[in-house]
Amino acid sequence: SHPGGLLFTKFGGSQTSLLDLAFLDSFGRLHDRGKEVSKSTKFLTKLFPNRLTIHMPQDEALLASWKHQLDQDAETLKMKGNLNLLQTVLGRSGMDCEGLETLRIKDQTLTNESAEKVVGWALSHHLILNPEAGSRSRLVLSCESIQYNVTILQAIQNESKSLKKSLKDVVTENEFEKRLLADVIPPSDIGVAFDDIGALENVKDTLDLVMLPLQRPELFCKGQLTKPCKGILLFGPPGTGKTMLAKAVATEAGANFINISMSGITSKWFGEGEKYVKAVFSRASKVAPSVVFVDEFHCAYPSSLINAEMVNWDGLRTKDTERILVLAATNRPFNLDEAVIRRLPWRLMVNLPDAANRAKILKVILAKEELSPYVDFDAVASMTEGYSGSDLKNLCVTAAHRPIKEILEREKKEQAAALAESKPPPSLCRSADIRPLNMVDFRYAHQQVCASVSSESVNMTELLQWNELYGEGGSRRKKALSYFM
Repeated sequence: SHPGGLLFTKFGGSQTSLLDLAFLDSFGRLHDRGKEVSKSTKFLTKLFPNRLTIHMPQDEALLASWKHQLDQDAETLKMKGNLNLLQTVLGRSGMDCEGLETLRIKDQTLTNESAEKVVGWALSHHLILNPEAGSRSRLVLSCESIQYNVTILQAIQNESKSLKKSLKDVVTENEFEKRLLADVIPPSDIGVAFDDIGALENVKDTLDLVMLPLQRPELFCKGQLTKPCKGILLFGPPGTGKTMLAKAVATEAGANFINISMSGITSKWFGEGEKYVKAVFSRASKVAPSVVFVDEFHCAYPSSLINAEMVNWDGLRTKDTERILVLAATNRPFNLDEAVIRRLPWRLMVNLPDAANRAKILKVILAKEELSPYVDFDAVASMTEGYSGSDLKNLCVTAAHRPIKEILEREKKEQAAALAESKPPPSLCRSADIRPLNMVDFRYAHQQVCASVSSESVNMTELLQWNELYGEGGSRRKKALSYFM
């Protein structure tokens, strides 16, 4: 094969980047290119001080043959890389595959994550067909099962790519809609579902009902009283999961997710805010079903912007049959105008979790971590009174870093001792050497991470009072002034 072909495929560049080597002069600089030398080119220059200039064939037939050889080399290396990755994942999991070397996976490049998915699916399929296979010391998967699940993976990836392409192909009417292209996230790319939220069962049950028109619109087309809800307000202290809930609604409903910030809208030039709001709803209508998430909803904005939003929310610019749901989130609902509150018929408080819900959140956060059998979720939950979901995540991250710090400190001492004794430095630790998390780690993290919200703060008191007046489940009874002072 052509020497340039092997170099090109091995280092993963394009044909153009391969030919960058041909333009290196004797001083190691690009001769005819008006760009800087890449790191890989500098590395190759140092690694191979003696260089040969390789020119592409000038003859069209030879050039076509040369390019064909490059493509073949790239395909061969891609297949070898995929097989090696699958073999590594199988070996790491204590499994084998008969005839794995006969597979020809050339249409896609597997990553470690996708290879683990393929092997996991193949294992599940194998155990369903052979229930007694689980008792064997080493499982042997069939080559057909691996090939079948590679095909499934490719179909899923192609579907995701086609969905992204279809979103980009939607006609945009103006510059404001073009700016929103990057803000539309398909449901397959959101990555958050209700199962990823370890608490808030009452809120999730309510959202399940509210998002039903996005999933089953045919059930809500009869009569006037069953018209779908167009607006939901999520309010509560920071870090309690309001944004995660909005993303989970879009995922569960199979709707596109559009995330906008009120601070970003109010920072526009005069008159642009109204056009931007109109573009948001126009874009949401074109990619329906869609969930429009408005963060920082408590930000102050002019009355003209309020009128623009009210026109869209009242359905003057949209049809009742269009599947659009507006989810607004705020930490200060008491700053909202009553006209805005009226357009958000569902007002759900996302409060700080109690001990039982904190234990659920901890189980979700630590689901993929290696834990000591003596880790007590209830004990950790009881010591974190007043912590939000975000605080619990920070607590777990701090605890997870402690075993790594221990390894680094031990390596530093061992290297210093080896240097003092004129011995070669010891080998570095690997991820397998990291010990499981234990209760000492969580007690240490509890001393480092405190609650970000005080349950006795003025803001928290105002939130509870506002929930009693306007939220779901509140008393709705305002305190009447006494006739006698």
